[in-house]
Amino acid sequence: MTGPAARLDLAGAAALLRAGGVVAYATETFYGLGALWNREDALRRLADAKLRPAGKPLPLLAADREQVAEVTAGLDALAERLAARFWPGPLTLVLPAAPGLSPAITAGTGTVGIRIPGWAPARALAAAAGGALVSTSANLSGGPPPASAADLAPELLARIDGVLDTGPAAGGLPSTVVRIGPDGPELLRAGAVAWEAVRAAAR
Repeated sequence: MTGPAARLDLAGAAALLRAGGVVAYATETFYGLGALWNREDALRRLADAKLRPAGKPLPLLAADREQVAEVTAGLDALAERLAARFWPGPLTLVLPAAPGLSPAITAGTGTVGIRIPGWAPARALAAAAGGALVSTSANLSGGPPPASAADLAPELLARIDGVLDTGPAAGGLPSTVVRIGPDGPELLRAGAVAWEAVRAAAR
């Protein structure tokens, strides 16, 4: 599949993702680039579209806990507390990856960053596509993340297959990224969920 990217409705975007396409769509913070977690061809194309350096993990978003379970080795008690408190919402948890999860997603770390987003259309897209989606910002590597479909770079649009335009995203801070380790939560990126709130929920 090649650009220029078509404007899609939900059903069209989901069908394109199932066929191995790459789609831009809104999350609760910015527009992201999506591909199904189990479409290796689409994962490669997505990284190429962003001009993303090799060896960087790709975060995922899921429609529900069932999709989370497909790509992780499970949530321990701490992860369950944080998920119950902050999902759906802009908290990405870095968890042990399911065996065999693509190195394009894990970058060899053995972990995967995932969240259930607070933006209902993004959850609906993952549900309709049938699996967790990559959720990396829809910008060329190093560029500013776009808050609307109109902000998507022409160079990027030429390399992807479609855009699900659900209006402007809220912008602001990106998702907070927290790794769950043996010594408790570790802040990897500050963001929309305050670290103090995460620490309080972890107790």
